[in-house]
Amino acid sequence: MNKNLMIQGTASSVGKSILTAAFCRIFYKDGYRVAPFKSQNMDLNSFVTEDGLEMGRAQVVQAMACNRKPVVQMNPILMKPSTDKRAQIILEGKVHESMDAQDFFRFKPVLKEMIMNNYRYLAESSDVVVIEGAGSPAEINLKTDDIVNMGLAEMVDAPVILVADIDRGGVFASIAGTLLLLDENERERIKGVIINKFRGDVKLLEPGLKMLEDIIKKPVLGVIPYMNVDIEDEDSVTDRFSQKGRKEFNINIAVIRTPYMSNFTDFDAFAMYEDVNLRYVTSRDEFGDPDVIILPGSKTTIYDLSFIRNSGLEEKVIRHSRNGGLVIGICGGFQMLGTKIEDPCQVEGKVTQINGLGLLDISTVMQPDKVTRQVSLEIDTSVSAIFAELENKTVKGYEIHMGKTTGNVEKIAFAYNENQVSGVVKENVIGTYIHGIFDNCNFTDAILNKIRKQKNLAPGFSGQSFEDYRNSQFDILEQTVRDNVDVKAVYRILEGEDVECRY
Repeated sequence: MNKNLMIQGTASSVGKSILTAAFCRIFYKDGYRVAPFKSQNMDLNSFVTEDGLEMGRAQVVQAMACNRKPVVQMNPILMKPSTDKRAQIILEGKVHESMDAQDFFRFKPVLKEMIMNNYRYLAESSDVVVIEGAGSPAEINLKTDDIVNMGLAEMVDAPVILVADIDRGGVFASIAGTLLLLDENERERIKGVIINKFRGDVKLLEPGLKMLEDIIKKPVLGVIPYMNVDIEDEDSVTDRFSQKGRKEFNINIAVIRTPYMSNFTDFDAFAMYEDVNLRYVTSRDEFGDPDVIILPGSKTTIYDLSFIRNSGLEEKVIRHSRNGGLVIGICGGFQMLGTKIEDPCQVEGKVTQINGLGLLDISTVMQPDKVTRQVSLEIDTSVSAIFAELENKTVKGYEIHMGKTTGNVEKIAFAYNENQVSGVVKENVIGTYIHGIFDNCNFTDAILNKIRKQKNLAPGFSGQSFEDYRNSQFDILEQTVRDNVDVKAVYRILEGEDVECRY
């Protein structure tokens, strides 16, 4: 078998990414060599491959679902918004330049050959390539030279399954309206529809499914229930930011949600700990009384630091630290914890210097060249009692940053990489450039047990690796989709067959 299948959606956040992961998992479990592919991704959550190239995390998760090593060919174009109107364009894992929407629109035709080269690379080593679209294929103002939805489907001759989100309401209109706005040859490519995020008795929905099939002349391949599955989201518009957390917990973690927060998936590992409540805060009123404050990564560190200052959260973070509370900064958040950030080359914008929070004896100078690398570093346990349990232990992860950090780090660095600081600790403040550091369960256990000890609680442990936990969630996803989608019909679509309506 050497086939492809494309998952498109009626809108953003309807479940394209997670259903692409589901089909990657299903085909892999059925014995096929599978690869995910998304030509163009707009996301602040990124990953670094073994060869130091940057790609979107959604395709990384999909690769994990089918037991495939993530490679940049799975996502050759990554766009990372830096303002409301501009984005950093990353081509084949390396920074190209910053563009506004009109510049990129004019640039798109040049990218088609590169997209096809990357797609062919995957297809040559795979039985099935599962392709994810972006947004909606019916954005009629953007269809010229489309390289991510129907234009891409035509380029690689892929059959399409259309996904719609019923939880938002208006699902029948969104499906019918999408098909109405497509050209005849584009409608022909859509071989079936999946309705996602359904709550209730599907029997009550079946009359509507019958009427929908009569209108669109396409089969409804399945209705997937709303899933409580813990797998990374692609979009920053995600339910996790509105969740209130667990009702019963021992440890309260507050992540400061800034406008250009990146790599919020750094915190997914905390879901393994039943006594941990993690929530995102954007204002003083939401701050509460956390045990741990985390400053996450940022695409525009100086802007996000200004947000923290102007919102009154700076005062909250500093007071928490002075009262002995644990503060952790990741990447841009790490830079914010220092005494100052300088940007003489105006890498991020027009502001060339800003004072930091002053909780670490470091300073950062932004530089045009981006550091992208995977790391595996041994923890220096002598610098802090926090890491006492981590003797001879290593942490793995990856670094993505455009600044060089220096300062009085000789006595407080717990991780060095190529003579550059990757992590420091000063009393109850920890800063690191390592994304994915909490995926290292030994490290996270040590941090959480420090809090438990302070609260006179018994130590706790994850009980499994984060990789095992993630695979258990992939299995739940796979089984849920198998139980609610006509997978045999999907295989017929892969073989180039048309499938009859079901209702």
